[in-house]
Amino acid sequence: ENAFKAIFIQHQEVKRAGAAATQEELDSCMINQAPGTPALKMLSFHGSFHGRLFGCLSTTHSKALHKLDIPAFDWPTAPFPELKYPLEEYEAENQAEEQRCLSVVDAMLAEDPTVVGMIVEPIQAEGGDRHASPWFFRELRAVSLRREVKFIVDEVQTGGGAAGTMWAHEAWGLPEGHHPDVVTFSKKMQIAGYYCTSGLIPSASYRVFNTWMGDPVRLLQLGAVLDCIKQYNLLENAKITGEYLLKGVQQIQKISEGLLSNARGVGTLVAFDAPNSKIRDALIADLRLRGIDIPPCGDRTIRCRPGLFFGPSHASTFLQSLQDTVKAYNLSK
Repeated sequence: ENAFKAIFIQHQEVKRAGAAATQEELDSCMINQAPGTPALKMLSFHGSFHGRLFGCLSTTHSKALHKLDIPAFDWPTAPFPELKYPLEEYEAENQAEEQRCLSVVDAMLAEDPTVVGMIVEPIQAEGGDRHASPWFFRELRAVSLRREVKFIVDEVQTGGGAAGTMWAHEAWGLPEGHHPDVVTFSKKMQIAGYYCTSGLIPSASYRVFNTWMGDPVRLLQLGAVLDCIKQYNLLENAKITGEYLLKGVQQIQKISEGLLSNARGVGTLVAFDAPNSKIRDALIADLRLRGIDIPPCGDRTIRCRPGLFFGPSHASTFLQSLQDTVKAYNLSK
């Protein structure tokens, strides 16, 4: 939400061209009216999850349970690509799907100048570990620049090294001058926050503020985590282990008699689908009985979310349990 605020504040400050807010703006914002409370918008994507807080919920679209009964802003929601797997067999179809989504985003921004920001996840985690290609994200960033819309990358789920890079968006190959305006983070980073371009720093103090203002204890924890990542070469470990894990899941998928499909992943952020939610939940229950703590997401997806010290030996143990679970389920049919 602070990232949203920074973008809305900067937009209005630019609009004022350095002048102070008018008395009308100061008075009207106190009763939630224009011009002090502008009708600005943030674009998000179907399937996204950007948090459960009041403002963030207007950009969250993964589960109805999160949003039911809660008032929301009338902000636009664009389609996110639905890729087919294996990727090498569906290159043309996936390219067309990504282009379709880009065209919709461009048209939405062209039609509504009150949209001043957009937010996107490198992987739609809660929405079902849904991926898009680096090309899609490069083009999406180009659209945002052309339409003068600020670009937020939500790395809460993907940041901190599990993707094999510190930030998952590093793999997009964004050209110079196209880097995100804002990157949000939490989870593995120990503390929730964002970093941004200098132009998004509010000109007045306390406009983006909270009680802890950085929480020094969590920053000390983050320092220790970063030291471990460097000392034990954990980014490279995530790459190596992720490749091993994904290949293993793909091999089990081939012999699963249709029980597993759509194996995909970046680093150790690996996921695969079951035919439906009932079967997915049964597979997870069996895996947990075998000592594997693994979560669901989306409608029918099982996703891997191991720690940074998770290595090939751990992956091998998981893969054996997964293979045993698949065999047991198929034998029980």
